[in-house]
Amino acid sequence: MSAMKKYPFHEIETKWQRYWETNSTFRVTEDPSVPKEKRTYVLDMFPYPSGAGLHVGHPEGYTATDIYCRFLRMKGHQVLHPMGFDSFGLPAETYAIKTGTHPEITTKQNIVKFRQQIKRLGFSYDWDREISTHEADYYKWTQWIFLQLYKKDLAYVAEIPVWYCEALGTVLANEEIIQTSEGPRSEIGGHPVVRKPLRQWMLKITEYAERLLDDLEDLDWPESIKAMQRNWIGKSVGANVVFQVAHHNSTIEVYTTRPDTLFGATYMVLAPEHPLVAHITTDEQRNEVQSYIQKAALKSDLERTDLAKDKTGAFTGAFAINPVNGQEIPVWISDYILISYGTGAIMAVPGHDERDYAFATQFGLDIIRVVASHKDQDPAEPLEEAFADEGWVVNSGQFDGLTTAECKEKITLWLEQQGLGKKAINYKLRDWIFSRQRYWGEPIPLVIDEDGEIHPIPESELPLTLPAVESYKPAGTGESPLATVTDWVNTTLPDGRSGKRETNTMPQWAGSCWYYLRYLDPHNDKEFASRDKIDYWMPVDLYVGGQEHAVLHLLYSRFWHKVLYDIGVVNTTEPYLRLVNQGMITSYAYQRTDGTLVPIDEVRETAPGHWIEISTGLEVQQVIAKMSKSLKNVINPDDIIEEFGADSMRLYEMFMGPLRQSKPWNTQGLIGIHRFLDKVWRIAQKPLSEQKAPLELQRVLHKTIKKVGQDTENLDFNTAISQMMICTNEMNKLEVLHRDIWESFILCLAPYAPHLAEELWEMTGHTSTLAYEPFPDYDPALTIDDELEVVLQVNGKVRSKIMVVRGTGKDELERLARENTRIQEYLAQGTIVKVVAVPDRLVNFVITPSK
Repeated sequence: MSAMKKYPFHEIETKWQRYWETNSTFRVTEDPSVPKEKRTYVLDMFPYPSGAGLHVGHPEGYTATDIYCRFLRMKGHQVLHPMGFDSFGLPAETYAIKTGTHPEITTKQNIVKFRQQIKRLGFSYDWDREISTHEADYYKWTQWIFLQLYKKDLAYVAEIPVWYCEALGTVLANEEIIQTSEGPRSEIGGHPVVRKPLRQWMLKITEYAERLLDDLEDLDWPESIKAMQRNWIGKSVGANVVFQVAHHNSTIEVYTTRPDTLFGATYMVLAPEHPLVAHITTDEQRNEVQSYIQKAALKSDLERTDLAKDKTGAFTGAFAINPVNGQEIPVWISDYILISYGTGAIMAVPGHDERDYAFATQFGLDIIRVVASHKDQDPAEPLEEAFADEGWVVNSGQFDGLTTAECKEKITLWLEQQGLGKKAINYKLRDWIFSRQRYWGEPIPLVIDEDGEIHPIPESELPLTLPAVESYKPAGTGESPLATVTDWVNTTLPDGRSGKRETNTMPQWAGSCWYYLRYLDPHNDKEFASRDKIDYWMPVDLYVGGQEHAVLHLLYSRFWHKVLYDIGVVNTTEPYLRLVNQGMITSYAYQRTDGTLVPIDEVRETAPGHWIEISTGLEVQQVIAKMSKSLKNVINPDDIIEEFGADSMRLYEMFMGPLRQSKPWNTQGLIGIHRFLDKVWRIAQKPLSEQKAPLELQRVLHKTIKKVGQDTENLDFNTAISQMMICTNEMNKLEVLHRDIWESFILCLAPYAPHLAEELWEMTGHTSTLAYEPFPDYDPALTIDDELEVVLQVNGKVRSKIMVVRGTGKDELERLARENTRIQEYLAQGTIVKVVAVPDRLVNFVITPSK
């Protein structure tokens, strides 16, 4: 036999990528004969095509879904697995402002690069369904959906204080602002930002708050993500209470979750932006108030509401009348009150609220106890700190002696009877600021006539496309660059009157709100997707992406989907049944004793586990950090594929650890995986025997088929790979390959290392792709020697399952259950009260929720 050829991954991968493309191997069409339970829609969060190209974090999620999809096809499923690009966005526009290059040119170049990089990894996408949100045949339907929102009275114009960035020329959301020692800055570019009132389009997401909250219950999503969504929506039940301003013809309405503490309200606080501030401030206090308002405008909402910071404020000189006891109480302004939450005003009860207590202590305001911690407490006992818990009502007239819950109900009823207030439900969720003062986004399809009336453009005229502009710089007025294109702005209404087009564009979120629906029918120019295709595929069975989209993208997307459901064009109330967040791929960095980091090319390993900074000779510590260009620890997928191959990279990213956990990149681990694939290639050169394999090898194979199948189904890819390594080691011990073992092993490997598996399949004499070959079955009799499945429960509900050695004791069962990542998510939500472990059957954790 001639010298063995080294694992030729370049040739193999190029060959099979070309084969899949030429044969449209992964193209999928709707086939009514396929039962509903065999149709599976698996979705990746599509990327923004940045100039930097794909980084190793992208393929982690994409590899996971690709393995899962390839496995499902082998299990007889019809799989919809598409890919596209979230291609409107600020970076392309910023580049256009700097260079004058049209954003579409850079965006298209970036998409070509991304597509090439993605294809090099051998993902089984149906590329016929590719979409890009910046293309007119896509955003025609984004505009159409906006018009449906407008018709349903869910879109309106408001003048609201927003973060405005002069350098970027656009409004930024709170989440796009960072706090620095020099004041608030834009997250992109670190430019100064200011608060200023601007005319904005808003979407009434608040009308859907209750449904967005309730419908989370039935979703198979990580509990931590559900909790983040619940917190963002922020539902609370309380009362709206009206305070008359003394010697003034004005009232202040406040929302409180603790109406039982009204008798303890000793002052009021308005947000500095509250419209009443200018009217009620006395001449003596005006300068102080004005100065304070200007300072508050430079702070972010997060900074303003930070519990740890010192309280600041200014007295308006005005007083309000407490409706329950008729006492005059001072009205202050302070930046810890946000105009966007509730009514932008509070009644301050310093005895029973930490922030109010800190403020009252700072400014010498009255503090009264109106809630006792126990029934026999002296009502006159002074408060050393705020008592924020529930208890018994004191110093509150006719309501004394009631519990907090009883008083809340009775005092709210009394306020309603007196016409001074009413029961109210409040949400922290604000309406969505939907306009951006920039060029590179979807034009809003509305025209404003000479009288200020707004007219939607006829649906037959969609898409309203972006005009060419000479400059991408924002208009100096705070308007978008579109405002300068007069022959586009000036238009004629159907009735012949003249009008002006809306010059704000939509935010980047718009295109990503509904892209999963366009994949169903991407070439349809009559509707965003035909109803029969929506009914065939929806909802999305599995959605995989990073946790950074936990709140906004998912919330906005769910909101739009519910609106589409309400107008009868989609078949479900929720878009994504199951959500999985892959962990971040981090990297190693090196830290000095003062906490600063050193780029990796400036350190040297002096002994195992010991590093020094080359320039100083001082020891540094290896730590885990986010990949960043400045630390020179960014890993480029192209380099990895060039040196080790796509299958090695795919396998390594899955072998690093559980999919949902963050884990550091380690090239040594990658080398180990490459050796494993090289070993598989070398085994393939052995002579092929038609004889039945020895029983021991059959046992190992059937355990492998079982474990790989179960682990792949559960997205536990790292342990499936470990089992394939065990099987490989056993096969390597024999001089020949047994066809019955070898072909089944190739099919197990196929979803993970598809290029190599296709080549090995062809080498065994097959002439067509293995992509739709049935996944091998295992013989239970050959696997039962030591393992069985144990269910893991939280409060009696099955939350996960694990395989354990038969007869595993209670303590060991509990330990294994606590190590399960799914169970850890649930245990983090509360306190364990009791653990029931039944050997060979189950482990149940009884927990009480954390307050």
